[in-house]
Amino acid sequence: MQHIKNIIFDLGGVFLGVDYQKTEQAFVNLGITNFHDLFTHHHADPVFELLETGKITPSAFYDLFRQASGTTLTNQQIQTAWNAMLGNFFVDALEWLQPVKQRYNVYLFSNTNQIHEDAFVATFRQQTGEDNFDSHFIKAYYSHKLGLRKPYAESFKAILDEQNLLAAETAFIDDSYKNVEGAIAAGLQGILLPPPKKLVELVF
Repeated sequence: MQHIKNIIFDLGGVFLGVDYQKTEQAFVNLGITNFHDLFTHHHADPVFELLETGKITPSAFYDLFRQASGTTLTNQQIQTAWNAMLGNFFVDALEWLQPVKQRYNVYLFSNTNQIHEDAFVATFRQQTGEDNFDSHFIKAYYSHKLGLRKPYAESFKAILDEQNLLAAETAFIDDSYKNVEGAIAAGLQGILLPPPKKLVELVF
């Protein structure tokens, strides 16, 4: 990478363990055998995109999910299954970040939603004893608060504009090829971190 001053990191698969199969299996166990048609790492039914861009509340999501899946699951059942994908934070990645943030402006940009944020905030506090994961970055951007999500180029441009960053001086790290493509389309330098590759393996 050339002339990089800023780094934008993804959350899931980079700092936080995520296993989409666990959520799919949790819903299958609840009788939703077609969950894979509704949501995967690379595809999502419009109801999930509405949730991830903050266009609907968690309560509305639960109602729409019941309609889309044709089930009568309770809000709590949906919430528990939906959060099943979320694992623990990678403490070594947070340690790796400390010297990096002394040399670069670091930001976070995650496609997520209020249900997941509530869950991983609680996990972070329980696991690390720290109160605020977001404090590790100049600013953490979450799609449901930004109103935009990856891989759309306008989502990256919104962050660049707000932070007054030059795209050519900014790297983006994500475990999704589609999201990295979106960043490149917005003029950023993209770095793919495909599983099982870890953030601590990168050298800056």
